[in-house]
Amino acid sequence: MLKKWAMDIDIQLYIAYMYSKYAMLLHLSDLSSEPLHAQISRQIRAKILVGDLPEETALPSIRKMAREQKVSVTTVQRAYEDLDKEGLINSKRGKGFFVAGLSNKEKSSMALDRLKDKLGPVITDAIEAGLDERQVAEVVQDFFNGKVRK
Repeated sequence: MLKKWAMDIDIQLYIAYMYSKYAMLLHLSDLSSEPLHAQISRQIRAKILVGDLPEETALPSIRKMAREQKVSVTTVQRAYEDLDKEGLINSKRGKGFFVAGLSNKEKSSMALDRLKDKLGPVITDAIEAGLDERQVAEVVQDFFNGKVRK
């Protein structure tokens, strides 16, 4: 019985591995205010920057990704174009899209630039609303301490 159970686990792990190798697991929501193409590019960007998608990893074709995610081809095409413009992926004519070769330093720099782009307007709004630097810093610290909802 134990041997059969171990074999079942091996089969399940193999299926999970094969699925993860050939399918892009993303979590998209129609309820989000973020457009679907932006959700796709954000999630793929995150996978690239943390190393879950290594250099030269082939992304699913635009049609395959659209079918898997149940979105239009245009939505995936826009997401891939965004990632291509950012230098995160490359298009190889007739072959598809592949993760670009980026050093850890480049990945870190890209992540930091995105953080600054996103935080800049929020901090400006907070200061214009009358908060000072100390109060803004306290909110950021509370966020890291789990006192502010993420």
